[in-house]
Amino acid sequence: MSVQPTVVLQQKKARPFFGRHPWVFRGAVDKVIGDPAPGDAVRVVTFDKEFIAYGLYNPDSNIRVRLYSWEHGRPLDPQMIARRIESAVSARHDGMGLADPKGACRLVYSESDGLSGLVVDRYADVIVVQFTSKALAQHESVVVETLDRLLHPRAIVRRSDKAMNDLEKMALDDAVLSGTPPTGPFTVAENGLHWWVDAMSGQKTGLFLDQRDNRLALCRYTPNKDVLDVCCYGGGFGITARKRGAAKSLTGIDASGPAVALAQRNADLNDVTGEFINQQAVPAMQDLAREGRKFGVIVCDPPKFAKKAGDVDQAAKGYEWLNRAALDLLNPGGILCTCSCSGHVSMADFLDILASASQKAGKPIQILEQRGQAIDHPVSAYCLETGYLKCVIARVAEF
Repeated sequence: MSVQPTVVLQQKKARPFFGRHPWVFRGAVDKVIGDPAPGDAVRVVTFDKEFIAYGLYNPDSNIRVRLYSWEHGRPLDPQMIARRIESAVSARHDGMGLADPKGACRLVYSESDGLSGLVVDRYADVIVVQFTSKALAQHESVVVETLDRLLHPRAIVRRSDKAMNDLEKMALDDAVLSGTPPTGPFTVAENGLHWWVDAMSGQKTGLFLDQRDNRLALCRYTPNKDVLDVCCYGGGFGITARKRGAAKSLTGIDASGPAVALAQRNADLNDVTGEFINQQAVPAMQDLAREGRKFGVIVCDPPKFAKKAGDVDQAAKGYEWLNRAALDLLNPGGILCTCSCSGHVSMADFLDILASASQKAGKPIQILEQRGQAIDHPVSAYCLETGYLKCVIARVAEF
């Protein structure tokens, strides 16, 4: 009878995993008993051989084991994967009210749904799957079979991420896993508006779903205001503010030509007028300042500045520079909605950055709201790293 491969932890390294943190890093491992291949199930035990959990092993990743089951005798198997996908889909469709067949939502959010290394998004009747774990990717077939059975989509496609491929030492390409996807962009509904999505070639898995609730929340501040949407990508914040928030005007900025074109297409789709500028964010704002332009609401939603812990100091300078330029363009009493999707930058760090930008701009700000990602991106209490998005809505004080 074969013995299941076992990962033995170093002394005094077990506590986080008894607390159900799902990532066992290379530095916590003392030795591996057996010869597990990438994707094989392993037992994880303390230095004294006390059982902790079952996980999937990847000798090529800094995360040596991703943990999935803390119940002795119940390692991760296809049935458990299927049940967790079923539970995650039910939570979104039944518990969160995100079952609109023309809408879009995140169906599976990795660690938060007990499936570390798997993200699944639904865009109307197209499902987009992304693996960030080489080990879990070995179980792609059960993921596809379960999603097909539950949702009967037009297509299931896989999107790959080069950075994660490099970290996990895997070679996954974009691919059609089931059905026949649209040959080009198609539309989905969100917050009473419609948006173009390209599931096969758009950024991330097609649309920044994590900002859905924040886009709508900003609308309370935008009636009759001139709105500037910086790093606008497809125009999500600004177009929503114009259509749902009764904003007086919209100006968008993005360094990407295709993003500006997409924003204009989304504006046209929703019968919204706006000016979209294809330029780097800070130089564009400096040009607007020289022209004497002022705004009542400015949104800053840049891409990730800190991709690893070592990038945090440089990222802080970037966020400060961006927000200072925005504050220079705001009217007294104006609203700044500023975001960071860098998981290595905490909310406390981000607020410190904003305080510094405020001081250097000579404009005191009042924090009105501290927000996070949309409800279909829940934060795991066992893995707080799943709470990556910061969205701060602040007012330029008049004193």
